Amino acid sequence: MSALTLPEIDAVVASARPVATDVVLLTLRAADGSELPPWQPGAHLDVEVQPGVERQYSLCGDPADRSVYQVAVLREPDGRGGSEHLHAHVREGDRLRVRGPLNHFGLHAVPPGGSYAFVAGGIGITPLLPMMRAADAAGIPFTLAYAGRSLERMPFVDELVAAYGDRVSVYTSELGHRFALSTLSGGTPSAPVAVYCCGPARMLTELEQVALDAGWPPDALHLERFEAREVTEPVRQESFEVELELSGMTLEVPPDRSILDVVEEAGVLVLSSCREGTCGTCETPVVSGEVDHRDSVLTPAEQEDNEVMMICVSRAACPRLVLEL
Repeated sequence: MSALTLPEIDAVVASARPVATDVVLLTLRAADGSELPPWQPGAHLDVEVQPGVERQYSLCGDPADRSVYQVAVLREPDGRGGSEHLHAHVREGDRLRVRGPLNHFGLHAVPPGGSYAFVAGGIGITPLLPMMRAADAAGIPFTLAYAGRSLERMPFVDELVAAYGDRVSVYTSELGHRFALSTLSGGTPSAPVAVYCCGPARMLTELEQVALDAGWPPDALHLERFEAREVTEPVRQESFEVELELSGMTLEVPPDRSILDVVEEAGVLVLSSCREGTCGTCETPVVSGEVDHRDSVLTPAEQEDNEVMMICVSRAACPRLVLEL
């Protein structure tokens, strides 16, 4: 069994509309016409592109509209083939199997006097769209710095400028415009700023360094990653034991295999998708033991709490872990 259960939905593509060069907006409905599961800004779906092939896409529509989900898909010619398949073969009326929503990038409330600073790189704009709508509806000040290669490759840029005016700053590399991440701030105790960023790995790494150098509060920076962050060698080089508390099994995890691989081989069902620590689907509660967190989902504070782990990449930092599986 799995500690995490997500709805599985048989969806039909209501529309597939280009919204920028190499970006298509898919609008999905439940095939049986039922209301879709609720979600909050920052959530994503696991989309079964082909049998056994899943990809994660941020929900970018309106959480109040339970009749449809919307995801924007960037064509990545040098990727693993998922986006190419969706662009080349998925049309209005086609069926897609999706799972979710799942949210590890939720929009947290700011105290009175606080504000949001949103930073997007290219297709990283998608999870920020419903966040900005929520902030605007609540009357909370925000800014958006939106960077991309060219205006033609930046989805929703015209709509954003029209809706939010000078709260939106657009930067295009082809014109030599680059946003200086160092100008961002986590604010002050009396006027905190919550910074939400989604984009390429280089942007996120640079912003993490900016926050560290400037001494931002630990809860000021929130990141959504498209790809796994680089990690060092595991804390523990040798094998370790994993006790599955609910299944009554104790398994040995060798250095060259993941906990997820070993658990699946033992016949224990665990939901998983990306298998590289970016989607959060295999999140598993930790009963006891110290975790070597190697995921790209949990915040440093959440990793320090040691309450959950992503068993596709994270390992033990002790001889024995006990998991709620």
